[in-house]
Amino acid sequence: MSSVGVSISCQNVHEKEDPWWGVDKDPFDLTCNSNLVTFWGQNSYGAVNPSDTGNWQKSLSYYCQDDSINAFPIAFVDEYFSTGGLPHIDLSSTCSVSSNGAFSGTNLADCSFLQSDIQLCQSKGKLVTISLGGQHGASSFSGDAQAEQFADTIWNLFLGGTSTTRPFGDVFLDGVDLDIENGSSSYTAFVNRLQTHFAGASKKYYITASPQCPYPDAALSTTLNSASFDAVHIQFYNNYCSLDSYGTDNWNYAIWDYWARYVSPNKNVKLYIGGPAASGAAGSGYVSTTDLQTIVQDTRTNFPAFFGGVMFWDASQAYANGRYDKSTKTMLKSGKVCTSTGQTVTYQKCTAAAWSSGASYVGGSQVKYQGYQWQAKWWTADPPVGTDGTKVWKILFACT
Repeated sequence: MSSVGVSISCQNVHEKEDPWWGVDKDPFDLTCNSNLVTFWGQNSYGAVNPSDTGNWQKSLSYYCQDDSINAFPIAFVDEYFSTGGLPHIDLSSTCSVSSNGAFSGTNLADCSFLQSDIQLCQSKGKLVTISLGGQHGASSFSGDAQAEQFADTIWNLFLGGTSTTRPFGDVFLDGVDLDIENGSSSYTAFVNRLQTHFAGASKKYYITASPQCPYPDAALSTTLNSASFDAVHIQFYNNYCSLDSYGTDNWNYAIWDYWARYVSPNKNVKLYIGGPAASGAAGSGYVSTTDLQTIVQDTRTNFPAFFGGVMFWDASQAYANGRYDKSTKTMLKSGKVCTSTGQTVTYQKCTAAAWSSGASYVGGSQVKYQGYQWQAKWWTADPPVGTDGTKVWKILFACT
């Protein structure tokens, strides 16, 4: 992710709010195109505004009091093999070894006070997952065997397994997110091992990834192409393909849609447009609510099959920025489609003739090919190649 959390004296922000009880009117549903995922844990606002403590990150339950946010990846497990062979978790001002203590013989903080917060959020139909890695995470493996062993550790510490060193107590989180920006060896083995645990579980677990927008992703491309993910939260910030590149050839959501259709092992994978929740949340990529609405609505119309919603970094930034999350959720609800309820996505009709072998096309020519309408950037006789955005053909929209 783009921002690290502030480490200013760790405060216990487990406030006792008066939450609105009951399941959300709009609970998480993987099949919907209107989900809002928002990272929590790093106090990103506090990292760039250390003196404005009133807007620092609040407790997780604080952000679960309405139905704006559907899922919370907790950020981060930032070191896999720390003291005692167990991971280290960094929750910025909310929980740390120095303020909350560690399990004996380890560097793993005891954040069990968060158990009730997590349970409250889950009772309202929200997902709470654990995110691994982060911008400065020590997140590599020596080989497949170590990756599989670590998957067992994550299962036992955070999910449906058992351990005497569970950081969040007895609550079972809803899955794992991979925000891997440093180190990529053997993540396929890691994901596949988790999937074996999930297969025999009594509840549904999710595996998601949060790659940067350049395709292919530098850290996770091999794993994305070979392991099954439920959703991919694409970070459209801090890169040439950021949200503020929308409308130019640098904007590459179409390539990710092509990946979802033709490369991803899971043909029901969902894609999320990831963005900073405020101008201070990332180095680049922040756009206004109005511009984000245009981007989301256009993208959801042009590429309806795999669109799942929006991801934000992070909750503290969204709330301090005039509830950027709430206005975004309102926009996402307009045009909401959930295939779990029998609704179907609607493709546009292709208006161009099919690409023809042996024909030549000048710049600006449009063709129909592999379920998309394409436009040539310059003269060519070659067929379109969906996952190479540097070549001559550009995807305009998915169509039938």
